[in-house]
Amino acid sequence: MQTKPRKSATRRLKLEDQSSSTSEMLKDVLHGLKQTPKWLPSRYLYDERGSELFERICETPEYYPTRTEIGILESAAREIAQRIGPGCVLIEPGAGASQKVRILLDHLESIAGLVLVDISGDHLLSAAQTLAADYPALKIVPVSADFLRPIDIPEIADARRRVVFFPGSTIGNFPLDMALDVLMAFRADVGDDGGLLIGVDLVKDAKTLEAAYDDAGGVTRAFTFNLLSRLNRELKANFDANKFRYQARFNTTLNRIESGVISLSEQRVRIGNHTVRLTAGERIRTEVSQKFTLDSFAELARKAAFEVEQVWRDEKAWFSVQYLRAV
Repeated sequence: MQTKPRKSATRRLKLEDQSSSTSEMLKDVLHGLKQTPKWLPSRYLYDERGSELFERICETPEYYPTRTEIGILESAAREIAQRIGPGCVLIEPGAGASQKVRILLDHLESIAGLVLVDISGDHLLSAAQTLAADYPALKIVPVSADFLRPIDIPEIADARRRVVFFPGSTIGNFPLDMALDVLMAFRADVGDDGGLLIGVDLVKDAKTLEAAYDDAGGVTRAFTFNLLSRLNRELKANFDANKFRYQARFNTTLNRIESGVISLSEQRVRIGNHTVRLTAGERIRTEVSQKFTLDSFAELARKAAFEVEQVWRDEKAWFSVQYLRAV
């Protein structure tokens, strides 16, 4: 089994940069703002500041997914390790601070390597360096990239198979058609003998869900408004935070949380050389968080050529960790 973490001399890791360009970001943003209703790509929430704020969201009392998923991983770690098997390369898209993967590293047998992928290169490299110090024998490859676009997964010697680790119910942050595209991309990444270990948030009451995405301390609001600040900084936009308010609501028809900002007045926003008109009360969606039943997620997985092999849930059946086998 993988040895417990121990400190060692600092290992300098090389960051593989496959991140998006500013021109691609501008194209994505303008595309979303031309739609009805308007939306912004949620992946751009995660610059360095956004990644830090998301880690704070995970610590708020209202945000149940993180602590619930960690509890499941800790209680089922041995079973999960047996499912994954020895000699795997673990790939974590949207790695962030990579806290949850440590639970797996402490139980996986003879792991061949760990590939961390995140859109925020600086945040990723810092997290990877910390992991490298704690797991000195582990081959770690940090890749700065948007995992929604094609990624060259580095080859690692002695790897028997690839397994994607996608915790946090991040799969719910995409409309269902895009979620299917993400799962199909993971299926291509792992190949015919690979697997996917994924966190999937389950349908529950609206009050619990809306509180989780609109915490009393305002961290989620700050996280969302940081996106507007990023657009101002990187795309020369002129969003005025004082002219918007934050809202998170549960769409009972689609079983998803819809987060975004609402324009408080009629206004024009400049983005580079482009102008976007907003009416009073108009909403710009910044994120969705889809909630699933076990059956609805299994159906989505099958469309991507995955089969659900095992499901672990908490006592309240609020959240699930699922192991999917490529078929």
